[in-house]
Amino acid sequence: MRTGTDGRVQRGDQTRRAVLRRAVDIASVEGLEGLSLGRLAKELQVSKSGVFAHFGSKEELQLAAIRAGRRIFADHVVIGAMEARPGLERLWRLFENWSEYSRGRVFPGGCFFYTVNAEFESRPGRVRDALARIRGEWRDLLTRGATDAVQLGELAADTDVDLLVFELASFLETANSDSLLEDDLERPYRLARAAVVARLSALATETAPRPWAESGA
Repeated sequence: MRTGTDGRVQRGDQTRRAVLRRAVDIASVEGLEGLSLGRLAKELQVSKSGVFAHFGSKEELQLAAIRAGRRIFADHVVIGAMEARPGLERLWRLFENWSEYSRGRVFPGGCFFYTVNAEFESRPGRVRDALARIRGEWRDLLTRGATDAVQLGELAADTDVDLLVFELASFLETANSDSLLEDDLERPYRLARAAVVARLSALATETAPRPWAESGA
């Protein structure tokens, strides 16, 4: 009895993971409104009732896809960066990891959150709230990296951290957008890299590490 129950639970978990992986890939291209329980069931050749049992509604499916997207983003961008030394080294690693995540098409539509944020930015509700929280987490990571760099004496004491974070995030999002629109996996990211290097170099103190030089920038 226990073996049978465990087998059903395992199959259910596998189905849920498969549905969410397909859901985030679709949403990265078509947006969260492109998701439907019926479409996912058909594409994955599972029963619609089974998919419905896991999510219950389109909104719950969208929220689950956002959580899945967050986990994938963290795996590719955040976790490795946390191994770097606080300050400029970590801030640069966040930039490099994000660039590779977008350029490497972890999601077929580039950055998952760039696509779905644009879709829901003016639509109040649970989905937008979830997206806003995750965007806030990402900005907080960049802010913490820049603030640490100032406190460690790696960036000028009068650095406007909020402005710097806004600029860094904007460079990344523009590279992602231009790469998709122009079908170019090189030039947009090269330009973003040059822009970030120029900005950080202008603010870096004489004794600060320059991880971009070590990585060939």
